[in-house]
Amino acid sequence: MASIEEKIASSISWSDLTKSSALKQRILFTIFILIIYRLGSFIPLPGINATVVADMFSSFGKGLMDMFNVFTGGSLSRMTIFALNIIPYISASIIMSLMTSISPALMQLKKEGESGRQKINQYTRYLTVLICGVEAFGLASYVQSIPNAVIDPGFAFTFTTIVTLIAGTMLVMWMGEQITKRGIGNGSSMIIFVGIVSSLPISVMQILEMGKIGQLSLIVILSIVAFTLISIFCVIFFDTAQRRVLIHYPNRGGQFGNQSTSSYLPLKLNSAGVIPPIFAFTIIAIPTTILTFVSRAGGEGRFLQTIATYMREDSPVYLVVLSALIVFFTFFYTAVQFNTEETAENLKNYGAFIPGVRPGSATAAHLDYILTRITLLGALFLIAITIIPILAKNNLGFPFLAGTSLLIVCNVVIETISQIQSYLITNKYENLINKKGGANGPVVKHRFVRR
Repeated sequence: MASIEEKIASSISWSDLTKSSALKQRILFTIFILIIYRLGSFIPLPGINATVVADMFSSFGKGLMDMFNVFTGGSLSRMTIFALNIIPYISASIIMSLMTSISPALMQLKKEGESGRQKINQYTRYLTVLICGVEAFGLASYVQSIPNAVIDPGFAFTFTTIVTLIAGTMLVMWMGEQITKRGIGNGSSMIIFVGIVSSLPISVMQILEMGKIGQLSLIVILSIVAFTLISIFCVIFFDTAQRRVLIHYPNRGGQFGNQSTSSYLPLKLNSAGVIPPIFAFTIIAIPTTILTFVSRAGGEGRFLQTIATYMREDSPVYLVVLSALIVFFTFFYTAVQFNTEETAENLKNYGAFIPGVRPGSATAAHLDYILTRITLLGALFLIAITIIPILAKNNLGFPFLAGTSLLIVCNVVIETISQIQSYLITNKYENLINKKGGANGPVVKHRFVRR
């Protein structure tokens, strides 16, 4: 039998979206912020020779710089004020998330509620500035080593670049927070989403141009479209897949006597999201990136050259190592995000239990058993969505969208639709309460969930 929430959700239509003026304001505000962000991604740093810098980045190939350039929407290759984008903030957030599960002091802050969360967010901002400063200094130093890339190299350029990039990153972070607070939510993800999507029209035009000159046949182009659509369907299916664990809650003194109520604990098939492929690509691209820097500096780097030879995309060793890293980070990040012992303890404190499983350690072991099995399936899915485009491009020459980019795009779209639906459901609830004369109590305003 469908719940009240499911019935309301099924009754939501496009007319509800057009009638909600508050929601339209949030959408327009989000679009306005994203337009400002895109305009800022074309403002170059002071003293940069844009042509030389663009040629420099085109020679990097498929290293770290190329991956970061995709996430920044090309801002890094253009060396703009948003060159570092929101990546330092994402890195700081991940580090703080890992530290929270390790450090007792941060764990205690997390348990303090809103005040503790605000302190952790403040620490995350401080760490963002530190990471951004280090990355900005490295970027400024390297750019100055390229002939004619900087008009007037020296301390003034380095200092100006560091200050500008830190300010740009903090501005992008602020934009993301405003989208989360006053827009349609998921601010940080929306920033990266726009950066990735901005390159899609160029890729489509390249494919059409290759078909026009006969480099790609019509069958190949249709195959690319079909493969992309199938990949999107698979990503959406696996990203929304859940293993629901039945939970019983005792009814203490309710109107139904001693009957218990039931609920479900949803365990996502892909709890780690896009983090494992990003970590895996980052680690596996380090030798190639370092070798590029060493070669440009006049060094030989024979050891790195040997490693880079095996770490090419067309190497079987590359695919095996990449798959192993994805599996490792999937299990590692899932364990950090979902603590089975803490969940079992919370269920025990509330008097809840899983039918047929004793509360406490037995419940933790049961949840860990389920989570291990579905996490393995999630890891295999991440390997498939990451490896298949690489194999297709190496063997067939098909220019597909990278698996990590596809994961991010689909995940952001799903979360955005969920946020909009949540807002419309809240409005439906309020309208039903008002119609039944129950509006005398306090009005609960909808707030988008922070991501």
